[in-house]
Amino acid sequence: MATKVRDLGGLPEAAYGTRQAAYDIKKLRGKQMVRKRDRSRRYEALPEGLRTMAALVLLRDKVIKPVLAAQCDLRRRPKLKDPRPIDLRYDALQRHMRDLLEELGIAV
Repeated sequence: MATKVRDLGGLPEAAYGTRQAAYDIKKLRGKQMVRKRDRSRRYEALPEGLRTMAALVLLRDKVIKPVLAAQCDLRRRPKLKDPRPIDLRYDALQRHMRDLLEELGIAV
């Protein structure tokens, strides 16, 4: 697993080793996102775990990073001429995230 993660992320060997991979697997098993296959050293993602992982990646890439990158200034994003309901929800989520980060004192 460590080799695959390093390859996917373009990381050097010292950045992600077998100990970190073992720790990550234990955390994923504890959160019931993956399970060990019978009589094997392989793991498989559970359906609910996949949904959770996808949601976390989506939040990180589409909400948290843009909010921090724009330093909480949502005016930089061009307005859509005909926004769909999902676009309106996305904008609201970004605004709420900005407000939360401001309240926590993380971003100004």
